[in-house]
Amino acid sequence: MVRMGHDSPRAALKSQYATAQADRAIAGALGAAVRALEKSGDGTTPGERKGDDGDDGAAGVLAKVS
Repeated sequence: MVRMGHDSPRAALKSQYATAQADRAIAGALGAAVRALEKSGDGTTPGERKGDDGDDGAAGVLAKVS
């Protein structure tokens, strides 16, 4: 227990339990996000247009220089 940074086995168990709860919450949120994307059917996130690459203009387009 000392190697884990805890003073007692009870403290280590409390930390382990809290970590497991956080892991479940993160997994649940990621699962919900994936289900929402799957439900949209086109792979876009809410508010995103199909084919929108996030480019707001002609940045990166080659321009002829004389």
